Amino acid sequence: MDNLVEAVSSYVTLFLSENLSEDFSFHCMGHTYDVVNAVREIGAQSNLSEEEMLVLQVAAWFHDCGYVNLYIGHEEESKKIAQNFLENFGCEKDFIDAVLSCIDSTKYPPKPSSLLEKVLCDADLYHLTRPNYSKYEKALRQEFEKYLGLIYTDEEWLQKNLSFLKNHEYYTDYGQKVLAKFKEVNIQLMIYSE
Repeated sequence: MDNLVEAVSSYVTLFLSENLSEDFSFHCMGHTYDVVNAVREIGAQSNLSEEEMLVLQVAAWFHDCGYVNLYIGHEEESKKIAQNFLENFGCEKDFIDAVLSCIDSTKYPPKPSSLLEKVLCDADLYHLTRPNYSKYEKALRQEFEKYLGLIYTDEEWLQKNLSFLKNHEYYTDYGQKVLAKFKEVNIQLMIYSE
């Protein structure tokens, strides 16, 4: 199983580069890399076992693959892609189920129940903490326009974004103690720019 993460990362990288539309400005390969790295960081701070880290890394790689097939409901597609790959790889049912539960927990609004699900949900929204957060929110705005037909004025988008950041809460201890502080900086910057 040591080579599982390597096999998954190679597969997903190729799968997304060949199949994901270039119109995805936010949910692109870069987002997947970011989530995988965030899972490693948050997982390391959450005292997880090697097996739990394996589940999380695999889930992080697969969590947005479903965007290749559809925008709303992509999580179900991501789960199918992950299950197919992991069954063919010879993974045990319990392991596959844990990966699928993690992917499922990222549906909006997220409802993580296990620690692993909480880690993945926090990793999925790690970008809220970034110093260059405006890059991410602009990319998301473009995607919402293209795929959901949601057009906002600058003022509407700022209010929607600010409301999202203020109402969002991280689930893990690390998220609440560390990531939330960085997110608060971005909230203050947005309030200041109003």
